[in-house]
Formats: sequence, C-alpha cells, structure tokens
Amino acid sequence: MDFSPAPKWLSEAPTIHPRCRVVDSGLGNWTELMEGTTLIESTFGDYSYTAGWASIIYSDVGKFANIAAMVRINPGNHPMDWVSMHHMQYRRRQYLFGDDDDPTFFDWRRSKKCILGHDVWIGHAAIVLPGVRIGNGAVVGAGSIVTKDVAPYTIVAGNPAKPIRRRFPESLAHRIEAIAWWDWDHETLRQRLPEFREPESFVAKYGRVASDEDRDS
Repeated sequence: MDFSPAPKWLSEAPTIHPRCRVVDSGLGNWTELMEGTTLIESTFGDYSYTAGWASIIYSDVGKFANIAAMVRINPGNHPMDWVSMHHMQYRRRQYLFGDDDDPTFFDWRRSKKCILGHDVWIGHAAIVLPGVRIGNGAVVGAGSIVTKDVAPYTIVAGNPAKPIRRRFPESLAHRIEAIAWWDWDHETLRQRLPEFREPESFVAKYGRVASDEDRDS
C-alpha cells in the first residue's frame, strides 16, 4: 500500500490520485479523491474529499463532505427474493451464461441511491447502506453501519447506527442550515473563514444577511 503524501495544495480542478477508479461521475471544484477511492455513477460536490480506499457507487455527495478512509457508500445489494442471490444471475458474461449482463438488476441498484448532504462527516470504515439519506452537517461515527436516514446536524454511531446527540441545539442548527454557507464562492469563504469557529456570532451576523437576501430575491 502506497501512503503517498497529500498534495501541498488543491485547485479548482479535482485532484484524483492515479490509483483511483472514477466511472461516469461528476466532481466539483476543490475536490480530492485520495488513493484507492472508487467513484461510480455518482456526483461529488465542491470541496468534498475522501481520505482513501473509499467506495462510493450510485450516490450524490454534497459539498464539503469529509469522508474518512475505508468508507463504503451504497455497497452492493443482492436479490434476496430470487432463488439464488449469487451474481452469476446478473453478471452472466463472467460465467459464460450469456452474451449480456442483466440490466434490470443494475437499474434496481441505481434506484437505491444514497444522498449525502453538505458538510457531513463519515467516520473511518463506516458503511452507508443503499437508499439512505444523510442530512446537512450530520456525523457518522467510525465503524458504524447506517441503515436509516440521518437528520441534519445529528451524530449517529453503532451497528445499526443510532442517534447519539445533536451537534447544536435544533434552533441553532436550523439557522446555520438556512445560511447555506456551502454555496458561498471561494473568495467569500476565504474572507469569512475565521468566523466559522463561533456558531452563535456566525448566525447572528450572516443569518441576517441571508434573510435580507431572501427578501430581495
């Protein structure tokens, strides 16, 4: 395993380690896929990154997602209501059972898309099962298996993952979410970055700005 150092700096163009596999996917600006990551038929929002050896398939990942190493998002499902669950039934070409694979099975897999919001943190070796939605600002503890949707700004952990606590009081979480800071441009983020450490003063200042902008739109 090659533990190559992270690049000294990122850029608007996605930074993808040469040992990654990316298939029919879209990556936003300032994104990074570290070594061994697989991204298949998924979207990956601005500033999001994986710490390596992550597997993401049939998923939409929001902006500023923090995805630790060894994470699996939307791992393979098997057809438990068929006579056999073995993939020889839909990967038929591998076994010389036919000239084509079964497209209906893969369409079924695609219909179970995972949706990750903005500014989520998925801990080391966590698994997010097919069809799960994880809200903005949520945290999934290391080694967790997420079988149900996760509310915004909620910390979950365990197998199956269960709520541990909220990151912020509900009213404060709603105010942060309403600001939608993840949509700010790069220069605005740079200028306002020092203010991110004080949530109450942050929403007091930029919550009013967001309300004014809403009224003007």
